[in-house]
Amino acid sequence: MLGAALIAALMLVTPAAAQAKAQKQLFVSLGDSYATGWQVQGPGKRGNTTNSFSHQLVPLAKKRGYDLQQVNFGCGGATTDSMLQQTKPCPKALRAVGGRAWGGKTQTAAAEAFLRKNRGKVALVTVSISGNDVTACARGGQDPVACVGAAAEKVKKNVTTIAKRLRAAAGPKVRIVGITYPDVILGQYVGEGANPQLAQLSVVAFQSIINPALKTAYEGVKGRFVDVTAATGAYTPLTQTTTLPPYGTVPVAVAKVCELTYYCSDRDIHMKTEGYAIIADLIAKTLPKRK
Repeated sequence: MLGAALIAALMLVTPAAAQAKAQKQLFVSLGDSYATGWQVQGPGKRGNTTNSFSHQLVPLAKKRGYDLQQVNFGCGGATTDSMLQQTKPCPKALRAVGGRAWGGKTQTAAAEAFLRKNRGKVALVTVSISGNDVTACARGGQDPVACVGAAAEKVKKNVTTIAKRLRAAAGPKVRIVGITYPDVILGQYVGEGANPQLAQLSVVAFQSIINPALKTAYEGVKGRFVDVTAATGAYTPLTQTTTLPPYGTVPVAVAKVCELTYYCSDRDIHMKTEGYAIIADLIAKTLPKRK
C-alpha cells in the first residue's frame, strides 16, 4: 500500500515540476560594458562584475512573474559598428561574468543565431549600445556639437539595423528593450580638468540628439526604449543646487551622476551598483505583470 501511495504521489508531483521547469525563459543581453557590468573595483583595478543591470534584472523580473535565465553576448568597448562588423572573438576579460564567447560571427549575428535556435523560449532581449560611439566627442580638439550630431546619425542607422535583425530573429512577440546612458559628462562640472560648458552641452546632446535617435530605432521594431538619462536626474535644471563633499555646492544633476557613477572621482564612465540597479528596474517595469 505504501509503495502504491508513493507512486501516486510522484505522478502528481512530476508533471507539476516539469511544468515549472518549462516556464523558465531566456533573457538575451547584448551590447557594451554596461551590459557586462564593468565597474571600478579598487585602486588600479577594474573589471566586470555580477552587479550589472543584466544580473540585477533577473530577480526583479521574478517579482513580476518571470523566471529568466540570462544569456549575455555583451562585450566591453563595443560600438554600433563593431556589433555589425567585428568577427574577432571578444576577449574573456571584456565579457560578462558567465557571458557567451563568440567569434567568426559578429555580436549581432551570434545573438541572431541563438534567438532563431531558441524561438519560443526567449522572453526578453536588451540592448545597450552607442555610448562608445559618442564618448570621443567629449575629448578636446573638436566641436562637440557637430561631433555628436554626426555620431548620432551613424548610431541611428546602425541601431535601426541591429534592432530589425533582432526582431526578425526573435519573432514578433519577444520584448526588445533598448537603453541609453546616464549623462556622465555632467561630471565635468567638478574634478580634474573640469569643463562646466561641456557639461551643459552634454545635457542638450542627450535630450535632443542621442536619445531621440535611439528611441526611434527601438520603437521602429515595436520595441521599448528606457531613458536612463532622465531616470538618473540629468534633466534637472542646473540652477538647482546641493552640497556634495568634497566638491562643495554643485547642481543637483551633477551630484546625482557623481553618486551613481565613477566619473567624478575616477573619470570612469561606468555605474556603481546602485546605478545599474536603476537600469534594471526600468527594464523590469516594461514587463507586463504575470499572476
